[in-house]
Amino acid sequence: MKIIIASDPPDLARKGAAIFSQTAQMSVTSTGRFIVALSGGSTPRPMHRLLCEAPYLNEIPWDRTHIFWVDERCVPADDPASNYGAARADFLDRVPVLPDQVHPMPMDLSPEEAAATCQEELVRFFRSPPSEIPVFDLIILGIGTDGHTASLFPGDNALREQERLVVPVRGGDPDVHRLTMTLPLLNNALEIVFLVSGKRKAPILKSILEGPPGKYPAQMIQPVHGNLTWLLDRRAAPQRHW
Repeated sequence: MKIIIASDPPDLARKGAAIFSQTAQMSVTSTGRFIVALSGGSTPRPMHRLLCEAPYLNEIPWDRTHIFWVDERCVPADDPASNYGAARADFLDRVPVLPDQVHPMPMDLSPEEAAATCQEELVRFFRSPPSEIPVFDLIILGIGTDGHTASLFPGDNALREQERLVVPVRGGDPDVHRLTMTLPLLNNALEIVFLVSGKRKAPILKSILEGPPGKYPAQMIQPVHGNLTWLLDRRAAPQRHW
């Protein structure tokens, strides 16, 4: 595990965009494509906006980039709560990615049908045998003040899921139906980066990083064969990590 401290939210966004760009370039050099899963919320949005500006716009191999989401609220794409809609507004509509390179979770089905459709698309896209878990090049995560990550909430049955890659859940703020990738899929990524900003997150972040393991969903992110990075700003980071 690596911890990187940014001086403030703009520095956090720059460092996050640099990681995104560097990982994209290395992945394309290694495998010919870059596969990333994004998170919603307010913290990653400044980073997303930087991706469609120089130098990142020109550095990232957009023609080889495929974009997924780790979770989504079951709302229309034009709803302010839509993670996909926010990403489109922030950068997707201003970078040279083709529609078939963008893989939003379907919102025109029931939560159960949508989760099954997501699983089918992941298996088809990665060409994975049913017994193998797909491998993302980069997954970007955040945390809530309750210690949740993606849409994996404390005490939810989804935390115990071992077979399905995507499941329907309900919870969070707003309390709506959601879809979320499960721990086996998240933990199979090559690079996992948490973005955490603001003093409101400081108490839970201290508990996650320094408290007993396994209490919060965010603590259950333990890459099987990849790297875990916590990218924090000073307002969120426990002082001992400064």
